Amino acid sequence: MSLTVYGLKNCDTCRKAITALDEGGHKPAFVDIRAEPSVAGLIPGWITAVGEAKIINRASMTWRKLSDAQQARADDPATLAALLDEHRTLIKRPVIVSGDSVHVGWTKDVKAAFGV
Repeated sequence: MSLTVYGLKNCDTCRKAITALDEGGHKPAFVDIRAEPSVAGLIPGWITAVGEAKIINRASMTWRKLSDAQQARADDPATLAALLDEHRTLIKRPVIVSGDSVHVGWTKDVKAAFGV
């Protein structure tokens, strides 16, 4: 089954995830969310799969730099996908897609799901 890791090429967590997945025999493809325009079409599906609270990185520097009005857009499901497309570094990383399953972050649970 194909495995794709969506993240930033300079993100240490994304690099750790890719290395661990590769060493675990998964051979993931990598997509840089900042450079790939097609990611915009994937964001709504990620939100549906993992939930609004899990997909947005409220601890990021990008989040802290947003105005109150921009941050309020994250609370509205109708505007969250557009906000994440505008500011892709707000997407919690990595987003790992395997078949129909979507995992966000590099937590113990995600590692266990892939046996690494």
